[in-house]
Amino acid sequence: MENQAKVSQYIIIKETLDELMQSGQLKVGDRMPPEIELARQFQVSRETVRAAMKQLEQEGKLDVRKGVGRFVRRPLNAIPSSIDKFISTEEIIRSAGLVEGQLKQFVRTEPCQEEWADYLRIPVGTPVIINERTRTANEEPVAHNVNIMPLALVEQAFQKTPLIGSLVRFLESECGIHLTAANAELVVPHHSHPICRKLQVNKDTTVLMMKQIHFDQKHMPVLFSYDYYRNDVFQFWVNRRR
Repeated sequence: MENQAKVSQYIIIKETLDELMQSGQLKVGDRMPPEIELARQFQVSRETVRAAMKQLEQEGKLDVRKGVGRFVRRPLNAIPSSIDKFISTEEIIRSAGLVEGQLKQFVRTEPCQEEWADYLRIPVGTPVIINERTRTANEEPVAHNVNIMPLALVEQAFQKTPLIGSLVRFLESECGIHLTAANAELVVPHHSHPICRKLQVNKDTTVLMMKQIHFDQKHMPVLFSYDYYRNDVFQFWVNRRR
């Protein structure tokens, strides 16, 4: 009975704080009161308050800053997308009514690795361009793209024009390459992977990775990518028929 009482207490506290956030009495960016103050206010233990806070963190409603405190944040709406449609990250984000953006990107040239060579059908060691960037929705990091293309196809384009927004559109306008299809493999990367850490707004954030090979209008492979998406934001599905 005592354990049941504790459970109901932390749920009541969580729901009360949630209502204060929704009503605007606790605004985005506000610092939450200390645990000891909330424990006194609700007449419960700090452990019970901590459980309520933990639940709000998992729902993406609190931002924890180590050594500073907990701050109210507005969780992003889920972004649904059918995996059987060929659509860019930019289009997925904008279709949910969110503002798409990007953090600093990196462009470098490397010899093609064996895995990339198999997908792109080029010899190992062939020079490739790697474009890497973190994508944002309403200024919050939600995805990370690592794009690998044969240098001979796109070298001049990346030297002349910075990539902003859709890579699909960039390749069409700058290189005359029209991507028409992609084969994707879904992978769950380990949470300790460096790119997963870039997207972890809190320690419970999980990430899904799509390993994709993209084809042009002649069905030639021209782009291999590792695309990482936050599971708490992106919802992917596929239509299956018998």
